[in-house]
Amino acid sequence: MSVHESAWPKELRVSPDRKMLTVRFTDERSYSIEAELLRVRSPSAEVQGHSPAQRVTVGGKTGVTISKVLPVGNYAVRLAFDDGHDSGIFTWIFLSELGEAKEERWAEYIAELAEKGMSRTL
Repeated sequence: MSVHESAWPKELRVSPDRKMLTVRFTDERSYSIEAELLRVRSPSAEVQGHSPAQRVTVGGKTGVTISKVLPVGNYAVRLAFDDGHDSGIFTWIFLSELGEAKEERWAEYIAELAEKGMSRTL
């Protein structure tokens, strides 16, 4: 088990404007992840599909906000967004990996949007 797999969040904080989730882990790593990135990379079947080929590119989410953070056992949270999406289960490992690779995930997302003629805005 790696250090990251054994680390647990000690704090989850939604920013006052609800556009950012900050996750602070017990090993002192801390990530601030935009609601938009969390929404478009949601681990839900609605976004990820049931295989990599089925993953959906979601555009038009620059203004999305986090409306609820609900615990799921002791391993994850379910994030609800103001656009009605609320089926993603964000495990601690998923949040850690997304936080670590945030810049790469943003770049992939922007490239996907461009490739499909989509935009971050409506």
